[in-house]
Amino acid sequence: MTRFIHDQFAKDYLEELLTPYGTLQSPRRVAGEVRQIDLWFSPNPECPLSPAPLGLLARTLHSPAIFEPYRNPVTADEIRDCLLKLLVLSAEVRREARRQQTSLADSDQPRLWILTPTASDPLLASFSATLDVENWGDGIYQFPLGLPGAIIVIHRLPRSLDTLWLRVLGRGGVQQQAFDELEQLPPGNPFRDNALMLLNRLKANLEMTPNLNQEDRELIMRLSPLFDQQLEEAKLSGLERGLERGLERGREQGREQGQREAIASLLEARFGSLDNELSQLLDPMIRRPSSELMPLLLQLSREELIERFSP
Repeated sequence: MTRFIHDQFAKDYLEELLTPYGTLQSPRRVAGEVRQIDLWFSPNPECPLSPAPLGLLARTLHSPAIFEPYRNPVTADEIRDCLLKLLVLSAEVRREARRQQTSLADSDQPRLWILTPTASDPLLASFSATLDVENWGDGIYQFPLGLPGAIIVIHRLPRSLDTLWLRVLGRGGVQQQAFDELEQLPPGNPFRDNALMLLNRLKANLEMTPNLNQEDRELIMRLSPLFDQQLEEAKLSGLERGLERGLERGREQGREQGQREAIASLLEARFGSLDNELSQLLDPMIRRPSSELMPLLLQLSREELIERFSP
């Protein structure tokens, strides 16, 4: 069950990081037997932003790309499925180029990036996936030349800022080390802030899942300090003051809708899209004084908010 929660986090996380640099589809269907690509990235040639702050991940953004992240170690069958998607999609791209009577440069051919926490040497060797240390460093195992793409073995990546954004998708100690480094980035870093927001959403989703394994329980404990830090930074950045002013202005003008939207925005920032259970809390919340409501919105868990404000 929790594998799907982690898979969704990986897709959301990559979307947040890559959206400034191109167009994303998640999922994307490919022809033939119904298949879906986890995340399809198409670079924006007119993008004014440099992807350099993304480190090693930025080097995957120079051509159309298929991203297939795995929470558990990827299997041989899963690699074969990914390669099949690459070949089918490559054929679609070539047919589209012929229809439009345009040439297709090598840089326009899609590349496959499989992200896995670990992979054994025999598995990598069975697909002739090899290191190109001079150009890519450790942990990036390139497929043979005729298959554009690579397997990124996250736990074999060197520990550096250059690999941080990929190591966040690891497991166990590798992922926790990445969290430590994420905490140390300066506030205001847009990638850091987006990553913290999505990690808090992951924490909330895991907390609502019964029968968690020990690894996920430890992950929740590790994410809690990140959430506390984000709340403190939100206060320091003026989020609390800004929302409070919005609530008071809404009361003065008698605009309940404005108050509802302000509260809903903060709930979404903490817990993701509002479901029916959270939406029912909005009316009881707008009847509370902002001085009383703000600390509760910033500090209470989802379950505590539901218990306190359920009609």
